[in-house]
Amino acid sequence: MSVSRETLESLFYTMAKTAVTRIPVDVYEALKAAREREDNPLARAQLDAILKNIEIACSTTRPICQDTGTPYLFLEIGDEFPLRSQVVEAAKEGIRRATREGYLRPNAVDPVYFKNSGDNTGRFIPWVHVDLVPGDSLRVHLMMKGGGSEAPSTLVMSTPLKGWENVKRAAVEAVANAGPLPCPPVIVSVAVAAGADIATSLAKRALLRPIGERHPDPKVARIEEELLDALNKLGLGPHGFGGKTSVLDVKFEYAHRHPATFAIAVITSCWATRRVEALVTRDGEARILSKHLLPTPGGGCAPGVPQVEG
Repeated sequence: MSVSRETLESLFYTMAKTAVTRIPVDVYEALKAAREREDNPLARAQLDAILKNIEIACSTTRPICQDTGTPYLFLEIGDEFPLRSQVVEAAKEGIRRATREGYLRPNAVDPVYFKNSGDNTGRFIPWVHVDLVPGDSLRVHLMMKGGGSEAPSTLVMSTPLKGWENVKRAAVEAVANAGPLPCPPVIVSVAVAAGADIATSLAKRALLRPIGERHPDPKVARIEEELLDALNKLGLGPHGFGGKTSVLDVKFEYAHRHPATFAIAVITSCWATRRVEALVTRDGEARILSKHLLPTPGGGCAPGVPQVEG
């Protein structure tokens, strides 16, 4: 038995629904930890409201935030996966269904004709990045990226002479200038590369890594920790009310650069980080891999792995 188009559409529908209604467990736990160490009353009140919001969304299967974001797909497609050419269209149909059923707010607007497509798909939307890999399976990452956290995205085309000196400055200035706009506490991703497009793409992809997961290169891992400390010293706190936690985590990524260029990208993800990971095998098994906060029979919420809906 081979994987079917219907299986793919059901998977993408479930991923979109999950992303906007059920927060990843690592994000939920990081927010709870921030609440425990906070001693600023205003900051605690903001974190209490965020956690209550997450739990209501989980128990009622409603969007965590009124902005359900723009869909970004990161696909690792095996060279022997049967439906390679149908994956993107299946993803679009799953996203359309999630929009029709009210889980996604229509967010795809044509900038030339000022018309909303009404279904979260359109010209180059969802945005798709494809890696061709050995094997016969499909691994999917879906990120529903909010407009408020995307708006402060920063690109600095630094000179190589001042490159590393400017990396920390770029990150600190980007977060400070953004203030409460991206709904802190945020996750910050910083990337260095040869060109603007490479740096921003790498920074966006790095946001897929779970909170607390460090880069495998020890030197890069230290950079992440140093930036996390520096950014939290800004004292912005939850929603800009001050406090110990402005940033939940920092991710750093890099690519080899041209001798004459040093592109630095800084991108944030709001506390309502919406990402889901899944795997599809060639014989038709489709399953979500990431853990999320799910409703329990007793009316509460608990960590679990969502099941793909038909």
